[in-house]
Amino acid sequence: MAHYAKLGANNKVIAVHVVADTDCQNADGIEDEEVGRQFLERIHSWPLWKKTSYNTLGGQHNAGGTPLRGNYAGIGMTYDEDNDIFISKKPYASWVLNVAEARWQSPIGDAPALSEEEKETHMYEWNESTGAWDKVAR
Repeated sequence: MAHYAKLGANNKVIAVHVVADTDCQNADGIEDEEVGRQFLERIHSWPLWKKTSYNTLGGQHNAGGTPLRGNYAGIGMTYDEDNDIFISKKPYASWVLNVAEARWQSPIGDAPALSEEEKETHMYEWNESTGAWDKVAR
């Protein structure tokens, strides 16, 4: 089965559809993204479709294969045409896109690690006004 994201205004993902492999094969029997896109356009009368991989997250394929477009597309995500990846909504104005991992990251990197004991009682929250990670009680 193949999965395709239906794109709306500003490349927002508005739906994800599953397409049978046979509906994505070219005349030689080889899976072809354009054939799947044309199939969906024909049955839904909608032109904007991008293939997405159920096995891709954070720029990695969970079964060791080749990742496709950074992340599996979900409703509300955006297709970033320049980087050919699906990304979630930018959580803070200061955060930057880590294209290799297809995710937003604070300008100072990820939150510091917590010890196993601390994980039960604390967590880090991004403080946009100070540009730092604050450790807070759960």
